[in-house]
Amino acid sequence: MALPTLALPGTLLGPSSKYAPGPGTHLHDASIYASLAGTVATSPSPNPATTKLPLLSISRPSPAATATANATLLPEVDAQVLARITRLGARFASAEILVVAPSTTTTTTTTTLSSPTEGVVCSTPFGAQIRREDIRATEKDKVTVRDSFRVGDLIRAVVISLGDQGGYYLSTAKNELGVVVARGEDGEVLVPVSWREVRDMRTGRGEARKVAKPF
Repeated sequence: MALPTLALPGTLLGPSSKYAPGPGTHLHDASIYASLAGTVATSPSPNPATTKLPLLSISRPSPAATATANATLLPEVDAQVLARITRLGARFASAEILVVAPSTTTTTTTTTLSSPTEGVVCSTPFGAQIRREDIRATEKDKVTVRDSFRVGDLIRAVVISLGDQGGYYLSTAKNELGVVVARGEDGEVLVPVSWREVRDMRTGRGEARKVAKPF
């Protein structure tokens, strides 16, 4: 398993048999996961007497680089983003934008985010909302927010409006948009089994989601 270049919170980085968890990571079930968004880095063990495994860590951009990046990579209308669900309501879900697709102002196509490495990680997340009517393209009257997302889900979405004080407005009303990473109550990764269900393959327990179509 090759190390990713960039990671989002919850990204699987590697096994604890090959690496030691460092700053910005955490250990769960003998695997190391990212605890924050940033660049993945390895370094020699700081204490070879204890372990010789290389240290795996996540580094954040410097404030100067962050200011420059955020000034030129603000989410634009029609841009794809990766966001994490932070709160659920009856009429909308709140989210924070973690990764923004590169600007496409000089092209006629929209950059598709199939992984964090294909976008720019935001050092400071942007607030966003997904209204109930923007979750799905069909049968909108039957959509419920809690059957589409859960807090902590990582979603692929598109910016449809610059919004107001509540942040950007996002939509997942396309087949390729929706939940891309979901976890259960115990932190286990849930596997998509259809466009509206994910399942714990160990216990067989299923949960409702608006699942993004894989590429």
